[in-house]
Amino acid sequence: MIHSVRFTAVLDTNVIYPVIIRDLLFWFAYYDMYTPKWSSHIFDEWKDVMQRKGISPEESEKRVRNANIAFPDALVQHYESLIEHLELPDENDRHVLAAAIKTYAHVIVSNNIKDFPEDVLDKYGLKIKTPDDFLTDIIDLTQLENQQS
Repeated sequence: MIHSVRFTAVLDTNVIYPVIIRDLLFWFAYYDMYTPKWSSHIFDEWKDVMQRKGISPEESEKRVRNANIAFPDALVQHYESLIEHLELPDENDRHVLAAAIKTYAHVIVSNNIKDFPEDVLDKYGLKIKTPDDFLTDIIDLTQLENQQS
């Protein structure tokens, strides 16, 4: 499946775990409103959160597998070598930035805005958006495009 290249967005773990937010983000991606990206680090964190919340390891693996099947082009590869060269307030978020840089993403979608300073993201042509702001921007852009066509 090929997705829209209008926006490429790396989805942080904290927007993938909550079911409602994940479903909305996946629905928008399914309808080619943006291209989702994630990494094995992000999905490892997702599995850890699911298991801490009482979801079995088998079910956690199944959910990760289903996401990768639904969006086979979403998994970012070969980003790991960038991690150690990046500086962020929380070192544990460097893998998210590395995946975004590697995939030439436009935006990181996260609820941890403060962990991705604008001056750092500007170096890589990236923006940070909460899921609410990201989805609102996509809706606004889609409405504008529909009015123009």
